[in-house]
Amino acid sequence: MIYYFKSAIFLILLSCLQSKLDAQVEPSPLFGNHMVLQREMPIPVWGKSKAGEKVLVSFAGHQVTGVANKSGRWKIELPPLEASSVGREMRIEGKNLIIFKDVLVGEVWICSGQSNMQYGWGTESPFSRYNWGGDSELKSLVPKAIDMPIRSYHVEVDASLSPKDTCGGKWYQGPSASAVGFGFSYHLHQSLQVPIAVIVTCWGSSSIEGWMPLDMTKSLPHFKEEIENLFMLPSVSRINRAIETGVRDGFVWLRKRPNLLYNAMFHPIIPYACRGVVWYQGEANANRPSQYKKSLSLWIQRIRQGWGRDDLHFLAVMLPGYGADDGYPNKKSWAWFREAQMNANNLSHVNVVNTIDLGDAKNIHPSDKAPIASRLALLAREKIYGEKISSRGPMYKEHSIVGNKMILSFSVRNSLKTVDGENPRGFWLADEKGAWHEAKSAIEGKKVILYSDNIPDPKACRYAFSGKPDVNLVDGEGLPTYPFRTDNWEAPLKKD
Repeated sequence: MIYYFKSAIFLILLSCLQSKLDAQVEPSPLFGNHMVLQREMPIPVWGKSKAGEKVLVSFAGHQVTGVANKSGRWKIELPPLEASSVGREMRIEGKNLIIFKDVLVGEVWICSGQSNMQYGWGTESPFSRYNWGGDSELKSLVPKAIDMPIRSYHVEVDASLSPKDTCGGKWYQGPSASAVGFGFSYHLHQSLQVPIAVIVTCWGSSSIEGWMPLDMTKSLPHFKEEIENLFMLPSVSRINRAIETGVRDGFVWLRKRPNLLYNAMFHPIIPYACRGVVWYQGEANANRPSQYKKSLSLWIQRIRQGWGRDDLHFLAVMLPGYGADDGYPNKKSWAWFREAQMNANNLSHVNVVNTIDLGDAKNIHPSDKAPIASRLALLAREKIYGEKISSRGPMYKEHSIVGNKMILSFSVRNSLKTVDGENPRGFWLADEKGAWHEAKSAIEGKKVILYSDNIPDPKACRYAFSGKPDVNLVDGEGLPTYPFRTDNWEAPLKKD
C-alpha cells in the first residue's frame, strides 16, 4: 500500500514538473545578452512555448503581446526603434521570465558563404574555426575596435535533412572572428556611428546549393537532380550517422551536400531583422558559371521571400584573381564566373564588390581581406545609406569604332587614371574571326582608346578577362575598373 502511495505521489510530482517545463517560454537562440536589434524597421521576436500561452515582450518602453499557436510557436513584432548604444534589457514573459541584458539597437548584417568568409583576421579569436589565415591590416584594427559597439553572432556548423528552428551560437562583444565580417562592421561603424552587428553563418567548401531551400528544385533542374541523389538511402544513412556523431568542421563530404546547410545554418536565422546579406561564395561553383548565373539570382529572390522583403540588400564579393594569367581572354579561367556573379547586379538592391586587382595566383585563400571589407562598406555607405561618395570603380558603358580604334566609355563618378602612371593594361581586341591581340591603350578623359597594329577593323574587346590579370585602370579614388567583355561569343577562342 505504501509503495503504491509513493508511486502515485511521484507520478503527480512528475506530471506537475512536466507541465511546468511544457509552459516554459523559449525564445530563438538568436536572442541573447549583448545582441543588436535592427534599427528603423519592425523587429520580429519569436520562439516556442505551450500552445495557447500568452507571451509578453518588453523593450525600450514598448510592450507587445502574442499567443503561441497550436504548435507552440509564437512571433511578436516590436515597433521600429532608433539606434542606441546604451545597453538595455529585453524581457520575455510567459509562465517564466527571461531577461536579456546589454541589448543595443543599430545595423545588423548576415555574413554568409564558404571558406573565404570563414577566413580569420588572426589567431586570437575565441572562435577556433576562424583562427586560420590572417590579415595584418585588419588585425591592427582590433585594439581600436574593442571598445566600439560592434557585436557578432557566429552560427555553429551543423547540417540537417529538414529545416530547423534553432541553431547553435552566441552573441559576442567585439570584432567578428571572420576577417571580412570584422572589417565590414568596423568601417560601417566608423561611418555611421551606430552599433553594428554581423551574424556569421558560413562553412568552407560549401556550394551555393548547400544554402538553397528544398523548394528551389522547382526552378533549378540541376538542384532537383542533386536533391534526388541526396535522398538516396546510402546518402541519407551517411548524413544521419554524421549528425548523430556530432557535426564538426572537418566533415568535408557533409558540407558539400545540397540543402543541408540552409536547413541547419540559414533557416534558423530567418526572419531576424537585418539590413541585408554579405555573400562571399563561389569557389565551389567556379567551374559552372552559366549554371551559377541563374542560381545566384534565383537564390537571392528566394531568400528575400523568407524575410518577406523585396528590399533585403545583398552585397556579393566577386572572386578575386586566382590561377594562371596566360595573357589573353581564357575560357577556362574564373573570368567567366565573375561575369556570372556580375549578372546579379541586374537585380534591385544588389551590388557586387570588385576584387579584380586582389587575390593570389597560387592561393585560393588570399590574405588581402582588408580591401574587400572596406569596399563592401563603401558600397553600403553609398548605395544603401545614401552617402555622397564614390563606392565603386569604373564600369563599361558603351563603345564606338572609328577606323582601327575602339573607343570605350565608362560610368565613373570622377576620372580615369592608372595606379602606376602607365597606360592601361589588361585590354584585348579581336577581329571578326575571333583572333585576339593585346591592345595598345590611352586614357582620354572618361574614355579609353584602344588599337592594335594587327587588327585594322576591331570587332570585340575584353578587359581583365583571365584568371589573375595584370590590371592598373582605376578611378580618381583608386577603385579598380570592373572586368567586362563587349562580345557574346561562346565558342572556344584562340590567340594569334
